[in-house]
Amino acid sequence: MDPVDANPPRADIGTAADAHAAAPLLNCLLREAGEPVGPGVHPLGPGVHRLTASGRLLRARGTRRPTAPEVRADGTWHRLTHAELVDLTAGELLLRTGLANPGLPAEMLDSRAAVAAFLTARARATPPEDPYRRSEQSLITGHPYHPAPKARGGGPAAAWLPYAPEAYAGFPLTLLGIREDTVVEEGDTTALDTLGTAPPGYRLLPAHPWQLDLVGETLAEAFADGRLIRLGHTTGEVWPTAAIRTVYVPGETLRGGPGGAARTAPEAASSEPDLFLKFSLDVRITNDVRRLWRHDLLKLCRTDAAARAAFAALPGGTWLSDRGYRTAAFAFEELAVLVRDGLARRLAPGTTAVLGAALTEDTVAFPDNPLVRTAAPDAWWGAYLRAVVPPALGAFHHHGVVLEAHLQNTLVACDPAGTPVQVLYRDAEGVKLLPDVTREAGWERLVYCLFVNNVLEVAAAVAEHHPGVDVWGAVRGELERHREVPGVEELLDAPTLPGKTNLLLRWTRADGADARYLPLPNPFRHADRSGAA
Repeated sequence: MDPVDANPPRADIGTAADAHAAAPLLNCLLREAGEPVGPGVHPLGPGVHRLTASGRLLRARGTRRPTAPEVRADGTWHRLTHAELVDLTAGELLLRTGLANPGLPAEMLDSRAAVAAFLTARARATPPEDPYRRSEQSLITGHPYHPAPKARGGGPAAAWLPYAPEAYAGFPLTLLGIREDTVVEEGDTTALDTLGTAPPGYRLLPAHPWQLDLVGETLAEAFADGRLIRLGHTTGEVWPTAAIRTVYVPGETLRGGPGGAARTAPEAASSEPDLFLKFSLDVRITNDVRRLWRHDLLKLCRTDAAARAAFAALPGGTWLSDRGYRTAAFAFEELAVLVRDGLARRLAPGTTAVLGAALTEDTVAFPDNPLVRTAAPDAWWGAYLRAVVPPALGAFHHHGVVLEAHLQNTLVACDPAGTPVQVLYRDAEGVKLLPDVTREAGWERLVYCLFVNNVLEVAAAVAEHHPGVDVWGAVRGELERHREVPGVEELLDAPTLPGKTNLLLRWTRADGADARYLPLPNPFRHADRSGAA
């Protein structure tokens, strides 16, 4: 499939936005509410599908990122705009579930409008120099199996575009002072105090400007009575990662130096700590309102300690620790900020970090993609599997740590040739521990995140860009190295894998954390392991 232009001329932005927004919606609709028509058609293929509730026929072009949807009516195919595809989807789900949900179609349209805003902003912006930053800010299409991956809560673009990673945003943080007797914190938050200076009787608290705009009225009393004061802004810029509410603070920014320096080890090491900071954001993005919820923060240190201990004991792989959090007792969730390890001291020497999700994004959006540029795709794919699979399986098997090892939580350190040599996993909020969840539930979650969301998506990109690579033989070969892990033997021969049903989950208003799965054909079940690199 030809890539969708991530920097189209202004006249073509509407067409490009339709294509970017339609691709993940089509993936969801065909996976969750359709069935292939005709012999020999793979259930996840892009050909003609019958929508199971209405019986209508739908077809699209392409494989990983289907485009140009058409519906069959009166004996001919009719091309659908994104808005018409949204209407078709809503009608199909109403028939399928008996439930109405006018909010989700609005969210789908909001996602498409956001894409148009990103494309407009990128057309007049200069991409950042840092290759790692470009990877984090490249996700124009986003989650390939979500009906509205780029929705921003329905607010006007002017409110959120200055903070959008897809628009190459960079901005200073707002600095607040919170009265010492109202501070709540746990873990190591000392790095926050390097961002500025608080007056006597106060502690420093950085805040995301967008979040302050969203919850400002609820803080008016605290500002009025002095529990909360404004201390200005950081002297340098931070920039948002693909997670939107998580920002990267380059080490130089802590004392007002130039931001955006390349995160390449070991040259990036600094006498000052580089940081990721994760904030609350009262906006629904994909399946959840992205607050730092109290119940998650209260178990953060225990979860992070388990992940750190697991990675310390395992060969290969690196954990970016969520060191601690600081907030105000009177606005526990609204003002919470989480401190995460930066990259300078975590990357293998001589490597450059790449966001895993960027490996599957359009080549125009991310032209640096080492997956596309490699001259040795078989070796590249084998190296990727050796980097990402063993640490995740080892953490689960030996330490009972269930990583949320999807592509947005996966950073891959690549050598100068672009070959993966190290994985860095992140986000303790998504980690589950045994026996807090059963081994069966933990294994299902790991298989979905690591294999369906991560490995299968990257495999499809490798196969698209390098058709001669035996991607499934390599996956099977890597798994066979880990037969000692309970569940791997069954996984090798399982007819299906668990696919998350994001469209139905959102349509039925299920809790975002309440994952529901449907069976997907296992593509490596009958693969020849001789293809392993």
